[in-house]
Amino acid sequence: MSLNEDFEERLTHAMSRATGEFPPHSADLVRRSVARGRRMRLIRATQVAAATAVFAVVAAGGTLMVTDTFGSGVGGSAEQLRPGGRAHSTEQSPSRAPSSISGEEMVRTLKSLLPPGGTVSGASGSGARGDGPVVWPTAKLTYSTANGSAGLDIAIRRLDSGAAGRQQSQGGCLPVEVRPYDKCTVQKLPGGAVLTATRSFTYPGSDTGQKRWYVVLTRSDGAELMLQEFGGGGEKDSSGGADPLLSIDRLTSIVRSPAWNKAIAALPAAPEQAPSTGAPTGDKRVPGARLTEVLKSHLPRVGTVSDVNEDEALVQLVYDDGHGKNMVEVDVQYDRMKDLAGHMGCDDVSGACEAVTLADGTKVKKVEGRSEKGGSASVWLVDTLRKDGRRVAVREVNSYAESAPVTRPQPALSMDQLLAIALDKRFFTG
Repeated sequence: MSLNEDFEERLTHAMSRATGEFPPHSADLVRRSVARGRRMRLIRATQVAAATAVFAVVAAGGTLMVTDTFGSGVGGSAEQLRPGGRAHSTEQSPSRAPSSISGEEMVRTLKSLLPPGGTVSGASGSGARGDGPVVWPTAKLTYSTANGSAGLDIAIRRLDSGAAGRQQSQGGCLPVEVRPYDKCTVQKLPGGAVLTATRSFTYPGSDTGQKRWYVVLTRSDGAELMLQEFGGGGEKDSSGGADPLLSIDRLTSIVRSPAWNKAIAALPAAPEQAPSTGAPTGDKRVPGARLTEVLKSHLPRVGTVSDVNEDEALVQLVYDDGHGKNMVEVDVQYDRMKDLAGHMGCDDVSGACEAVTLADGTKVKKVEGRSEKGGSASVWLVDTLRKDGRRVAVREVNSYAESAPVTRPQPALSMDQLLAIALDKRFFTG
């Protein structure tokens, strides 16, 4: 997938909720959802633009592509990968490692870590210099055996420090509301490294088609290695559902191999962060913890809450009253009167729609529609816009994710309950 194609796919996904019966979210919400740290990992645009390696990170779709595909290999046995095993510590770079690596060396290293007996085709790579521009070393190839083929990509980069680095990181499991079919685990390793292993699909909104497995090793020194594998060949080269050739253990052994120390030593220093322009004057945010607290207070006591995915001005969670899982989402924004006032009516809205204005001037729009993601789920929305521009939109789906199978006949909360949530003033007070 090219950088442009990946961007178009992510943008389409992010903006799909802004069409049809659902009023558009603010541009900052799209930015937040795309840049959400461990939720929707993206490499800052400045880094991508500076990179000569074509390498894209999919957030809420979740794919890191380099001009090379991931290779899986055999850097250690399954026994070595188990907690307490005798795997060599590879989390520290050698003190005298070379300061550069070529694309050819990256490919050779990846090949050396593959199981014997297979063949390699379509190999390419990109190198890096520690004193050069911000270019992340990558390698890509197709590995084939008598049992089939798999596309393999690896990319190695250095994260910024602190919160910025955590936002760039590809590690961590994405929320079920975004990736309903992922099977993901996170393991803390000796020395402070963190390993994320995920079994997913090339198209994450479906549980069929080409499988995509990937591992991310985030080291304590700020280096991060991401290795992904596509069953049947390169990404989108196959529509079948065969497992990738190499197991998660083998992918793990590759990213933990000391063979990558040269590439890690050649990583350029993290670029200086551009001065923050900050939010526009008067722009405000509502802490995710407050959103969660207020939302939970409206849920019936009979039931359970799981999979809380909270962020600044947005929270999603799964509520189960014993009759099936139900996703509920609250989005809170300020200063939206100017760009949303014209979207609070029912013109051109499919499904059942009602638009009213309350005595205090608050505009209310209620929509009972179908999922925009091609599934059979029902999506109920109550959108409110106060006279001062404060907006609260509450959505629910009769499933744990909009693209997941229906888990109950209809959403758990009535439209009146959604309205009560949307009109709660506590979202905007400390």
